[in-house]
Amino acid sequence: MNSASDSQDLKRRSFLLAAFSGALVTPGVMSAAEVEKAIAASEGKFNEPARDLPLVEDADVIVCGAGPAGIAAAITAARAGAKVRVFEWRGCLGGVWTAGLLGYLLDFNKPGFNQELLKRLDERDMRRGTSLSNVCYEPEGMKLLLEEMFVEAGVKFQLHTRVSAAYREGRRLTTIVTESKSGRQAWRAPVFIDTTGDGDLGALAGCSFEYGEAESCPCQPMSLNALLVCKDAAALAAYIHGSDPSKADGVSKDKFKAEIERAGYFPSYAKPTLWQVRDNLLLVMMNHQYGVPCFDAAKITEATVHARFEMNKIVTGLRKLGGPWEGLQIAATAEQIGVRDGRRIAGRYVVSKEDLIAGARYDDAVVRPTFPVDIHALTAELNKKAAYSNAGVKVKPYDVPLRALIAKDVDGLMMAGRNISGDFIAHASYRVTGNSVAMGEAAGVTAALAATSKRLPHDVAWSESEAKLKALGQRV
Repeated sequence: MNSASDSQDLKRRSFLLAAFSGALVTPGVMSAAEVEKAIAASEGKFNEPARDLPLVEDADVIVCGAGPAGIAAAITAARAGAKVRVFEWRGCLGGVWTAGLLGYLLDFNKPGFNQELLKRLDERDMRRGTSLSNVCYEPEGMKLLLEEMFVEAGVKFQLHTRVSAAYREGRRLTTIVTESKSGRQAWRAPVFIDTTGDGDLGALAGCSFEYGEAESCPCQPMSLNALLVCKDAAALAAYIHGSDPSKADGVSKDKFKAEIERAGYFPSYAKPTLWQVRDNLLLVMMNHQYGVPCFDAAKITEATVHARFEMNKIVTGLRKLGGPWEGLQIAATAEQIGVRDGRRIAGRYVVSKEDLIAGARYDDAVVRPTFPVDIHALTAELNKKAAYSNAGVKVKPYDVPLRALIAKDVDGLMMAGRNISGDFIAHASYRVTGNSVAMGEAAGVTAALAATSKRLPHDVAWSESEAKLKALGQRV
């Protein structure tokens, strides 16, 4: 104890202990354990009793999170010979692609799983345009496709299930606990992959991490997307983003914003964007929610409610304009608000701003991002000046090394997606889903090789992982 506050806390606890212990004078009223619980309750805490949980050990690799990175990690690990389990808290696979209604794939011109997915989307007529870098697709169709791919690969997966605790033996992560309608369940595996996006597993396991621009927010804003139905998409052509953004980026966004302003509103995202999914079904992103930490459920709830209110207000205003907007309505808002900034788990390498500027090259490179630094306005005031910026950084295509996907503080844990080890500026470039998929591929094959050979991920050379991907017909 080295402060007046600590001393006061100790005195208060001693007082409470004496007060509650008086109940012990009457036999059978309170046990010693119950006294401790009563004290905790009086201090705004609840002492959860310990209990035995059902334990399952049937996987070589456990993947937490079935977003873009988790999908690629799980399928690749299974194809590499590992028994794989996946836990996803939403009601579908795909994360931001599906539950988040992202509808748009960026920096997707990467070999391997990215191209396989595009091929399958094309076979089902579920994407628009011919661009390989920027792809508009059907979110609902993506759900079915990903489920079929999991079944084909032999991946065991459980939806509506969230990882809630993680336990180590020394430095090594050995066990996680999930919460679902089945209650609390424990699961063990040789290797785990955190593809939660927000770094939930890494944080629960005791990894250090960074978040936002500094130690905490300011962080990039969240956005809630939606599907819209219009009477005639052709009549709205001037406001719809081109399927090939190299031909139309910026023009339709500005025209669309002007229409929203004509309806009497200035959107919280100053570059609102419409895409055509199919026929008269549109996708829209037109809101920002500022300063919302990814790990604060109350603030995320508030942000979701505000975003949905703003979206309905704008759509109602557009509909009242009539003309091409007549009959416009919201078909569905996303199940999950889109998160740009999450925890960046400390890895054995930190991808940095300097890597982007220099166009860094590494022998253990798992992906080469080309996407620019994309920092959305951190406040509503900044949004009025510019919806996003590159912070003055011009990106040269750069390498993300395998080391950035391997946890520094905990053994047996890998990361893939936007929660890998990087600084705020680098994260603003590599966070898009084309890169997340490639990272998932790399983490999946490396985890499989480690688990099936009784090694840890940091003991597997990238050359071995890369050779395995080539043998599988997947080349990162």
